[in-house]
Amino acid sequence: MRRRSLLIAVPTGLVALAGCGDDKSDTSKAADSASPSASASGSAAPPPKIVDGPLPAITAGAKFDEKPTVAKGSGDPSKQLAVKTVIAGGGKAVAENDYIQANYLGQVWSSAKVFDNSYDRKTPLLIQLAQGTIIDGWRYALTGKKAGSRVEFSVPPTWGYGTQGNTQAGIKGTDTLVFVVDIQDAFNSKSSAKGKDIAQSDAKLPKVGTNTDGKAPSIDVPKTDAPTKLVADYVIEGDGEEVGADSTVLVQYKGVLWDTGKEFDSTYSRNALTSFSLQQVVKGWAQGLTGKKVGSRVLIVIPPKLGYGDSPPSGSGIKKDSVLVFSVDILAKM
Repeated sequence: MRRRSLLIAVPTGLVALAGCGDDKSDTSKAADSASPSASASGSAAPPPKIVDGPLPAITAGAKFDEKPTVAKGSGDPSKQLAVKTVIAGGGKAVAENDYIQANYLGQVWSSAKVFDNSYDRKTPLLIQLAQGTIIDGWRYALTGKKAGSRVEFSVPPTWGYGTQGNTQAGIKGTDTLVFVVDIQDAFNSKSSAKGKDIAQSDAKLPKVGTNTDGKAPSIDVPKTDAPTKLVADYVIEGDGEEVGADSTVLVQYKGVLWDTGKEFDSTYSRNALTSFSLQQVVKGWAQGLTGKKVGSRVLIVIPPKLGYGDSPPSGSGIKKDSVLVFSVDILAKM
């Protein structure tokens, strides 16, 4: 089984509430991996000072997105956060609480032991730079850096895994860690699909807006009978990789009821993106997004048997046997 690095939290939105009953083992596997996901330590430490060094040399794999080889640390590491932009990118600047897609390598300062890297998995990490989601050293080191950048930084225990370390990864509570991170892209609540508009010519299906300004697209539901089978059509077709049945995706979405057109859930209204595994969502989402390309906006019409059926979430405003209509922007996957 492919080793996973993202510590997936149950998404805020309604879409993931059905089909999550058996995902405890999946989540625990992610939590046990040697990822930069936040440790279960106590209160957050005060912000570190950002210093220039010392940092060990990158002795091989010097190109962006190429697996680096990093020398053993020399002497004592900084007690603060040493950060160096090795390659300056020209993309979007990363802000705290943004999601980033990045390849990375992590090793122990004193031994040069590599405890984790995404390059060998051939799957970039997709994670939010938010307190409690990722170790604080990543938040402080990467905020303000631009997509396309390679950043090297050292993280003492205070802003890493704390005094408890990470025994599964062989990290002691006294270990300073060294990371090299290649930031491929960054996403925030204003991110949208990117691609070519696809004609929406079927008058019996909802029409979805094609704006890409970060605002919620319109969804106009026709006054006709709803389809009885799943609909999953491109509104905007991106040119990224296809989503797999077991992919974790980062999305913007808006959901309305076929009968009334009333919105019942939206990342736009929460001003926050959502990331989840397609194995955690209602069947209509999983089937509708599998095979679709990253960068796309997809219209999904979900019949009751692939949605909530006769057991809609309490307080959701969704009646039994409702047909659900979604606009989904697939921003990234892992």
